[in-house]
Amino acid sequence: MLSHAPVKELGVSRGSASRLEAMTTTDNVPEGVLPRPVVDRLPKYAAGKPPAAIEGLTSYKLSSNENPLPPIPAVLQAIADQTDINRYPDPLATKLRNALAGFLDVPADDVVTGAGSLGALNQILATFAGQNDDGKQDEVIYAWRSFEAYPICVGLAGAASVQIPLLSDGRHDLETMAAAVTVRTKVILLCTPNNPTGPILTAEETERFLQAVPPNVVVVIDEAYQEFVRDAEAVDGIKLYSKYPNVVVLRTFSKAHGLAGLRVGYSVSGPLLTQHLRVTATPFAVSQIAERAAVTSLENFDQVVERVQSLVDERDRVTAGLRGLGWFVPEAQGNFVWLNLGQHSGDFAALAAEQALSVRAFGNEGVRVSIGEVEANTRFLDLCAGYTKAPQGS
Repeated sequence: MLSHAPVKELGVSRGSASRLEAMTTTDNVPEGVLPRPVVDRLPKYAAGKPPAAIEGLTSYKLSSNENPLPPIPAVLQAIADQTDINRYPDPLATKLRNALAGFLDVPADDVVTGAGSLGALNQILATFAGQNDDGKQDEVIYAWRSFEAYPICVGLAGAASVQIPLLSDGRHDLETMAAAVTVRTKVILLCTPNNPTGPILTAEETERFLQAVPPNVVVVIDEAYQEFVRDAEAVDGIKLYSKYPNVVVLRTFSKAHGLAGLRVGYSVSGPLLTQHLRVTATPFAVSQIAERAAVTSLENFDQVVERVQSLVDERDRVTAGLRGLGWFVPEAQGNFVWLNLGQHSGDFAALAAEQALSVRAFGNEGVRVSIGEVEANTRFLDLCAGYTKAPQGS
């Protein structure tokens, strides 16, 4: 809202001021002021809803792939001790990049920080994909269903989405994705483990894919759940990016480290890409509190690993329990499981809500359930035991 500064001070005439005042009231929105056409075509991001309050039951949120455990004690103390938030943060997040350099054994110059891995992704898309001077759109290829922010981010960047359906077991169809590359393809997004279905990409198939893709196409390996992966065959983007200059790796502190609310993530890529990413990186995207929390978490990573393992153990218990009940569950390597319920997805989510559990239904495709507290996971299994429309087979 405009302040009520004197008209003379604003440097406009009284007549102009009256018109300006009329235009800025909610009842007098100027006719014809519209968003960019792409905005109306974008899907709306649907964040996981909080659980309903049910008398006699503790409510649990299993709809947002959050870490149900708080950050480790040292991180909580580091956050409490931060006192310089009246100052702007280091725009390059130098302490965090140096810490990551040591942690990952990569050059600090290869790390570009962002407001979560989503912020880092937006920086990549803004740099390499959009609408060109000839009015034609670049193309971004990704599997679908995958992370629901992908089509929003791609559309806002000005590029066109090319969605390749997943295989029946929830995995990427890399052969079809490679065949979809055209002269307009600028970026390919690989989500591993795939959110929301759960399977990983193997190192062997990913490298074979990279060899089939033109070297001028940027390939993003999105590893938001990398710390939860236990499959020995899984790809490790850090091992590939130095070999393939067109590869950029996305990671985050939101999941394993329990810092989702502080918004700190990063990309790792070689000089061919980082020289451009630094130009488009959002200034001050990572606050001092987020940077210090992330550095402290890396310094105490052994404690983070213990917490992650407890969630992996619960994930494996839930997966085994579902399969023991006759459910088909795609290979789960993140901190969630996928139920291929199709048209029954909304019905199942409603039944879960009656049990004070919030889960994430994706239209008529399926339901994603995050791994939560032990009691929450047990209640979820009890719900599934009495549900009669369990998906069978792949």
